[in-house]
Amino acid sequence: MPYRAPISEYAFVLTHVAGFSAVQSTERFCDCTNDLMDAILAEAGKLCEETLAPLNRVADKVGSRIENGVVTTPPGFIAAYRQIAEGGYVGMGGDPAFGGLGLPMALVSAVNEMMGSACLALQLNPLMAQGQIEALEHHASDAIKALYLPRLISGEWSATMNLTEPQAGSDVGALRTRAENLGDGTYAITGQKIYITWGEHDLTQNICHLVLARLANAPAGTKGISMFMVPKFIPNADGSLGARNGARAISLEHKLGLHGAPTAVMAYDRATGWLVGAENKGMAAMFTMMNNARLGVAIQGIAIAEAATQAATDYALSRTQGRTPFGETAIIDHADVRRMLGQMRAEAFAARAIALTCAVAIDMARATGDAAWAARAAFLTPIAKAYGSDIGAEVAHMCVQVHGGMGVIEDTGVAQFCRDVRVTSIYEGTNGIQALDLVGRKMADGGAVALALMDEMAEVAAQAGNDLGGALGHAIEALSAATQVLLAQDAQDRAAGAVGYLRAFARVLGASLHLKAALADLARRPLAAFYIQRLLPEHTALLAQAKVGAKGLYDLDADALGLRD
Repeated sequence: MPYRAPISEYAFVLTHVAGFSAVQSTERFCDCTNDLMDAILAEAGKLCEETLAPLNRVADKVGSRIENGVVTTPPGFIAAYRQIAEGGYVGMGGDPAFGGLGLPMALVSAVNEMMGSACLALQLNPLMAQGQIEALEHHASDAIKALYLPRLISGEWSATMNLTEPQAGSDVGALRTRAENLGDGTYAITGQKIYITWGEHDLTQNICHLVLARLANAPAGTKGISMFMVPKFIPNADGSLGARNGARAISLEHKLGLHGAPTAVMAYDRATGWLVGAENKGMAAMFTMMNNARLGVAIQGIAIAEAATQAATDYALSRTQGRTPFGETAIIDHADVRRMLGQMRAEAFAARAIALTCAVAIDMARATGDAAWAARAAFLTPIAKAYGSDIGAEVAHMCVQVHGGMGVIEDTGVAQFCRDVRVTSIYEGTNGIQALDLVGRKMADGGAVALALMDEMAEVAAQAGNDLGGALGHAIEALSAATQVLLAQDAQDRAAGAVGYLRAFARVLGASLHLKAALADLARRPLAAFYIQRLLPEHTALLAQAKVGAKGLYDLDADALGLRD
């Protein structure tokens, strides 16, 4: 189905809402002018509209297939990936010393959203490389950087992250994959990993796996995990490909969605690997990649929300059924359809603004080294990830609802949105884990970052000085009071209310960013009013959930849950 890249929307949010001008004012990113930003967004939008979007339905219907360990991707994927790589989009944020463009994460995120809207299954491939590039830049030896980074950044080679095992999902510390030190600078990696996105494929000649494994006599749990680079083909010193390594895909998962993206079960049989970072410090290195991916997954959810909103609006404008207050007009004039479309657009805007605000904080932390920016980015990351991916799923379901009966007919293509986006609330730490991280580690500062963000929101409310500003002000007061309650709770009570708190924070922050947009452009006031009047009030119920703690939660025993007759 057609997709229109909303390039003017990205430019507006970056410039007037997310604070991108501060990034452009730093020495590191001063070359990223508005002209350059506009040119990159325009070219990426053209690629997405003309090349990637036409592949989305093919990817879903045909999928990737494996035969005798060889994976074949859907028709058109190889050529499209080459265009992505040749356009420099894989290494957009990479270090220029290794061939990267060195662009800010905020601009990279906007381009990634367009690609995800156009064809999420294919966009997952460069996203994995971007995360690995960042991990190697921070943790790899100079030799590994020199060999791998130029080829990952150019898109000549692709990348994966290997954490999960059958018995070790979110509990990564339970992994059993072994690493044997061979004494020559290499390690023999043995074990099995599951759910490895783009673990095997035909888009690139080499695939670079970052694998978590445990050395002999390593401490138990996450403290005894190391990270290794394990390539599909062992490269020679000049980067040419040598022998086939002992890393193979033994099957592909049969997934709900994202059929075009091969998700492999990987077997490592004394595969040759190289240590990345220090021994037993693999989780710190992997978290660099995971945090990159968490913002990336937020963007994927928003990408589907945008594509689904476009599809629903197009259908509502063309479908005539029943009488509206304006006569026999398109269903967009029915009040409930208009309500759903308004919610879809308002949610997509709020999620995008939160994610790009988070990306700006990441850029400022990198450019200035200021710990306050780093803390802000860390706090916003779980909010962006959970809210962005949840909204993606909710908006996708509303898209089906707008289509009515046609929405559940696969020929329309809108059911694919629901299937493709569903995993994003599970990827890179489930959204429940994101909420626990928010109220745990991210509030270990006594709520300093949270309260500072509320002060900024209050300034927006005061500047608006109208009914919308007043409603936002009351919501901020309620959020602040609830934050104090959570800070006084024990860990179990706080954990029980974590999901409600995260969503409430996103609700209030989203309202602030909507109002900020309306202050910059009066034409955006109706959408801000819709969000503040119709969606923001949910914060009251969400904060009630957050404050109640664990009381009564464990009264839901087997009898209460209906597990016994």
